[in-house]
Amino acid sequence: MIKYIGSKRALLDPILSAVRDLAPQGGTVCDLFSGSARVGHALKGAGYRVWSNDHNAYAHTLATAYVQADQERWAAPAQAILNELAALKPEAGWFTQAFCIDARFFHPDNGARIDVMRERIEAMGLEPELKAVVLVALMEAADRVDSTAGLQMAYMKSWAKRALKPLELRLPALQPAVAGGPCIATRGDAVQIAEKVEADLVYLDPPYNQHSYLSNYHVWESLVLWDRPETYGVANKRIDCKTRKSAFNSRPGIGPALQTVIERLKAPQLIVSFNDEGYLSRDDLTAMLSARGHVQVVEIERPRYVGARIGIHDPKGRKVGTVGRLRNVEYLFVVTPTPVVLADAA
Repeated sequence: MIKYIGSKRALLDPILSAVRDLAPQGGTVCDLFSGSARVGHALKGAGYRVWSNDHNAYAHTLATAYVQADQERWAAPAQAILNELAALKPEAGWFTQAFCIDARFFHPDNGARIDVMRERIEAMGLEPELKAVVLVALMEAADRVDSTAGLQMAYMKSWAKRALKPLELRLPALQPAVAGGPCIATRGDAVQIAEKVEADLVYLDPPYNQHSYLSNYHVWESLVLWDRPETYGVANKRIDCKTRKSAFNSRPGIGPALQTVIERLKAPQLIVSFNDEGYLSRDDLTAMLSARGHVQVVEIERPRYVGARIGIHDPKGRKVGTVGRLRNVEYLFVVTPTPVVLADAA
C-alpha cells in the first residue's frame, strides 16, 4: 500500500483486537475517514462487512479496491489489464511535465510510463471496481519509485535511488468476499454522511491538525481524477487545494465538526483514533465521547513520521529547521454503552 502519514499500519493489531472485543464476528463496521484503506482492508480480511468512506477521490479509489472489490471477481481481469498496460511503449504527457519536470516527484522515464498507462485506463471504459483496482496498482507502482520523504509537499534535491528504478505494476492484495454481505466504499463528507450510517461499530480516524491530506497527496488526486488541473507552487499542487478545505484541519473547526459526527452516529459502539499532536486533547475527546457511554483510552507510543525526523528543508534542499520530538502517542478511545474489558488492556 502507499506511504501515508497517519497510516494505521503499525496499529492494526490493537485496532483489530478492540473491534473483536466489541463487534460480533461477521458484523458491520464503518470506517468514516478511510484514508489509505488499511484499516478497512484488515477488517474485511478479518471477516467483517465494511463500509469505508472518505471525501478525497484517491482515498475513495483505494477503498473501492481494498474494501469493496472482491478478490474472486476482480483479480483475474485486473491482472490481464495490468499485463496489457505493462507492454505499452512509454509516452510523456501532462503527468510527466507536471510531476517529473516542473516538479521532480518521479523520474521522467517513469512519468512517461505513468502517462501512457493512465491514458489507456481512461479509454478502456472499465467497470468502477475494476478501474479502481487497476488505478490502485498504478498508484502503488508510482509510490514505489517516487523521490519524496513520504509527502507530496516537496521532493528530494537529488533523485532517490528508488526513483531510478523502472515502474513495475503489481496486482493489489485484494480481499475475498465476506459472508455477511458486500462491503462498500463511498465518497462523502463525514459530517453529512454520519447520520446515514448503520453499523455495529464505527471507527473514526479524523484529520487532527492543520495538515491537509489533499495537499499532502495531491499527485494521487490528480492521477485518479485525470483532470489535468491548474497547479501552483514548487510542488505543483492542484489549485483546489486552496479551496477544498476541511473543518477537521482547523483548530476552531475540528471540535464542532467531530462533535456533530459523534452526535449523528447511531451505532452503539465507537473506536476513535487520535494523536497527541492533534488540536484536541485527550481530556477534550474523553469529555466529548462520554455523552455516548463508557470511555476507555488505550495509549500507544510510536515514532513520528520520517519527514519530522529529518528536519525542515527549503525547496533547494537546505536545512532550515531542526528536528523536534521523535515520538508521539497514539490514542484509541473505545466507547461502549457499558464498561467492557478489552483483551489488550486487561
